[in-house]
Amino acid sequence: MRPNYNRIYEDLLKMKHPEKLECPKVKEQLGKLNSTDEILKLNERLFKPNKETAKTNQQLKTYDKKTMMKLLSYQKKHSLSTSFMSRKYNISRTTFSKWKKILEEELVETSKK
Repeated sequence: MRPNYNRIYEDLLKMKHPEKLECPKVKEQLGKLNSTDEILKLNERLFKPNKETAKTNQQLKTYDKKTMMKLLSYQKKHSLSTSFMSRKYNISRTTFSKWKKILEEELVETSKK
């Protein structure tokens, strides 16, 4: 069962920053939270990260399959190296390699379509 990110994030904002929920753009973006990537982008827009929180958040990040496939497809489409992708998205090269190994068959199938 997949968590309801919209509800979780909305409850979090109600408790800690209710003033941010008054903005119509924030409400619109809350309705569009379908992947980890979208949640991370919204979080960066709402809360400007400092060095300390960025380091902690990086250690706790997890990615859903949809986001992993999106990043790997982007890498393959633009012929980018794993090192470049790891620097751009702040994800270790080892993690990218694991994703490639795990999702290799699905990547091939999506590239054929």
